[in-house]
Amino acid sequence: MTDIKWNSHGLVPAIAVDAYTNSVLMQAYMNEEALQLTLETGRAHYYSRSRKKLWLKGETSGHFQEVVEVYSDCDNDSILLRVVQTGAACHTGNRTCFFNKLKSFKRVANIDILQKNIDTIEDRSVNPREGSYTNYLLNKGREKICKKVGEESAEVIIAAMKGDNEELANELADLYFHTFVLMKDRGLSFNDVLCVLEDRHNSERKRNYKS
Repeated sequence: MTDIKWNSHGLVPAIAVDAYTNSVLMQAYMNEEALQLTLETGRAHYYSRSRKKLWLKGETSGHFQEVVEVYSDCDNDSILLRVVQTGAACHTGNRTCFFNKLKSFKRVANIDILQKNIDTIEDRSVNPREGSYTNYLLNKGREKICKKVGEESAEVIIAAMKGDNEELANELADLYFHTFVLMKDRGLSFNDVLCVLEDRHNSERKRNYKS
């Protein structure tokens, strides 16, 4: 840590991003002790400039940040944390502290909408709602869920062959949803699938490098 360039107050800015989606969750500050505790415990610690004290993210709210990786930038004057965020990162209850949009130039959906869908399916399994299609599928069981995945797969192919991209996008969304329900039924997490994709990607990069 001797390479970190602490500012005149002995602090360095630290940015936390979602390890799954890479979306920016929050920005705070660390002193040397906060960084050391983060590296030792695997949970994000920061230094409060207003309270002038060390704090563990989630110590009062329960919204801990389990650290996956820690980086410093090229100048060693800022820290990046890739974290698994429990609950909301922001004290306002928002998932991220960066929710005050100043301007939009082009609509790009946030990839974490996939996780939000999975979270909703998980919530329905614990807190069933009358009339919920998710609960209907979960109650019907694996055979019904697998049948729907097969049907949606066929509809994706039909839409693709027709050349209708709007219809294809809708059918793909249906396929994703039913696949997520199947994952829940089988006790498979989104992270399990992402790890397979990451392993395949890394293997492909190694093959290309050798060739």
